[in-house]
Amino acid sequence: MTKWKQWVKPASAGLIALTMLAPTLAACSKQSEAADNTPRTLRIVTTMGGGPDDEWFRQQYTEIFEYANPNITLEIIPAVDYSQYRYQTDEKREKMPDPIESMKEMMNGPNPPDLVITDYGALSPLIADNMLQPLDSLIAEDKFDTSDMVPAVMDGIKNLSTDKKLYALSPTFSSSALAYNKTLFEEAGVPFPEDNMTWDEVFELARRLSLPKGEEFQYGFSFTNYAGSSGMWESNIYTQPLQLRIFDEKAEKMTVDSDAWENVWKKMLDLRTQKVIPSAEDAQERERKMMESGRYNPFEHEVFLSGKVAMTIIDYSYINQIIQANKSAENIENFNPINWDVVTVPTHPEYPGVGGYVNMHSIMAINAKAQNQADAWKFIKFINGEDWARTKAKSSYQLVSRQKYIQPKDGLNYNVKAFTQLTPVQEMYDADRKLYMEYPNLHMVQSIGDQKYREVMEGKKGVREALKEWQTEGDAMLQQIRENPEGPINMPGDSPMAVPAG
Repeated sequence: MTKWKQWVKPASAGLIALTMLAPTLAACSKQSEAADNTPRTLRIVTTMGGGPDDEWFRQQYTEIFEYANPNITLEIIPAVDYSQYRYQTDEKREKMPDPIESMKEMMNGPNPPDLVITDYGALSPLIADNMLQPLDSLIAEDKFDTSDMVPAVMDGIKNLSTDKKLYALSPTFSSSALAYNKTLFEEAGVPFPEDNMTWDEVFELARRLSLPKGEEFQYGFSFTNYAGSSGMWESNIYTQPLQLRIFDEKAEKMTVDSDAWENVWKKMLDLRTQKVIPSAEDAQERERKMMESGRYNPFEHEVFLSGKVAMTIIDYSYINQIIQANKSAENIENFNPINWDVVTVPTHPEYPGVGGYVNMHSIMAINAKAQNQADAWKFIKFINGEDWARTKAKSSYQLVSRQKYIQPKDGLNYNVKAFTQLTPVQEMYDADRKLYMEYPNLHMVQSIGDQKYREVMEGKKGVREALKEWQTEGDAMLQQIRENPEGPINMPGDSPMAVPAG
């Protein structure tokens, strides 16, 4: 569930975009008014934003359209108005409605919204319930050019439907890539990684780069860019494409006592034991030494910029931090500029081309019961068009979906296409989302797994032994959760205690 706080961005971004678009929009506006000056209302339901007057949401999407179409009034309807919960007690916040279910009710209501703006995780249940209109015929009729749209975005949307039709478009997306330090590779005489490598191929390179370096140790790879993370969830980017489940679709039985989970944990244990990836203990030791020496490194907790690892998974937005750090290198004590590049996130042979935390937060679709379908489609064309993409291409947070405008920042020459080549993994099935809404303490089952994982990494338990314990203790907890969804929950080895949901 995406909450309003995650969408707060600087107000100047929308104003700058609006200014840049002004000449084009003025022409569009005149053509629009000449065609039809009839005042109309376009109703938009969204799972994003904090309410109907959310400033960031309007600056990002609606103000520009309203400027070009002064006869069309946009009515923003939040599926859940999170601003209403800002000053409420934790108990009331925990009982917030499911945003997707709320959106569905509105779409089927007596005055249904025309346009839907939501994220990737919400699209699948809407398609499954036949609540969206396919866009293929509208695209063909208007000759709307989608040939330049990133295939990973288009295929990611099409793959959510059994008929492989296009039910939505997304003007932007977020993605990740494998960043690597060229200098460390050259010093070790190891060839650079390449696009479309498998996880095992990358791990093999990482082994060759894991070695003592002065008084410290250089690691070949890290799943995250931040030191100190050693729980099982840091490797989600590895496990998600494998579609491994913790419990069944009804949350009645655990599914972790399996060969598939054992293979994953053994792989992670081997990487940790061979010092291919850093541990939390390693980070704590480095911090202790830094404090004793009195040296200050602003990137001590960032394993890539500190030069502690040769390769790591980064989000697209982190590119800006690397560039800014390199620009300011002469003003940063104990920091040397990083000679870097990126390639695609590794993939599993059985799931080629899938992975990389590709996500879309601004998917736009037309309600099958839309009363103003024409303007809904007009809005989608506008925001997914070239003019909008050109102005938004300089964003430091997301990529635009039109390939022409995806270019390296600051005139650099890094492999920016690495962020565009993998199709997304759906992070949570709709059934699981509903389960977590109905049984908010389900996250406690995951906590058991994280504890067992740490015990394995610390050499206190064998892999299959730990998984069997997780299976047994998890089954008992699932029964408690189903009998009493909001607690109290009796953790293994503890007396019954009330555990807050969520």
